[in-house]
Amino acid sequence: MAGTARALVFPGQGSQAVGMGKDLADAYPAAAQVFEQVDDALGESFSKLIFEGPEDKLTLTANAQPALMAVSLAALRAIEAESGKTIAEICDYVAGHSLGEYSALAAAGTLDIAIAARLLRLRGESMQKAVPVGEGAMAALIGADLETAEKIAATARPGPDGDQVCDIANDNGGGQIVLSGHAEAIERVLTLAGEHGVRRAVKLPVSAPFHCSLMAPAADVMADALAATDLRAPLVPLIANVTAAPCDEPDDIRRQLVEQVTGRVRWRETVESFAGLGVTAVAELGAGKVLSGIVKRIDKSVDAHAINTPADVAGFVAAL
Repeated sequence: MAGTARALVFPGQGSQAVGMGKDLADAYPAAAQVFEQVDDALGESFSKLIFEGPEDKLTLTANAQPALMAVSLAALRAIEAESGKTIAEICDYVAGHSLGEYSALAAAGTLDIAIAARLLRLRGESMQKAVPVGEGAMAALIGADLETAEKIAATARPGPDGDQVCDIANDNGGGQIVLSGHAEAIERVLTLAGEHGVRRAVKLPVSAPFHCSLMAPAADVMADALAATDLRAPLVPLIANVTAAPCDEPDDIRRQLVEQVTGRVRWRETVESFAGLGVTAVAELGAGKVLSGIVKRIDKSVDAHAINTPADVAGFVAAL
């Protein structure tokens, strides 16, 4: 399908909003069933939290991660039900940003939705516990290239004992790079950014320093959990966060999901890889429009849309 391929992409943390997915659940029984499966998997009325809040509880890492996956899969199930097509007939590749990689794998049949929900709950809890609250932080550099971000991280890294962490967590593209590490190092990043000509540096409202070496305890937890999880080969290849390359071997996927906890999300490279794979259309499934917006900033030739309402579903299915 060179030149005409489609990728489905799945959002990460920060895209959540109270009420997300409610209109999909109301409009499509197949979407409603996803929320029921997640409720059963987590042993609580989790969909009530997604649909009604409160926002501060939904935003907690251990809740936001499975919630975003549920909304993404609800959108996919709605598309499948309306089109009568399988995932392999709808797209050629899947990719997800951070936790969205689990959504992508559930979409591609590697994981059942219930297992994905439980793994994401565990992932969120273990990431939160890995670093005491207040000891870690993250900051976004707006208008920075990778080389500049790496220089800033290296300068911010030395602490009183020369051992502070400051890693590139997300290379999102479109001039946005996120750094993660010790709170003191991230404070230094905010000062250094201006000295290096970065347009803006913003401390992120997150509860832990994701995608850096401080997350090693969480990576260990996920390694154990994934070792005990049966992964099927995806029905379409996954473009992995840590390699920005297609992958369809369960053992490789398992290893990359562990590496992803401490590793860099290579989203810019993922989008740049689309051209070589013949991807000309990208659909973001789930909450918000963050990824589709980034795709368009990186490569204006790609047709990128977000699908998170029944009208979006209808439009997408009509164009299939």
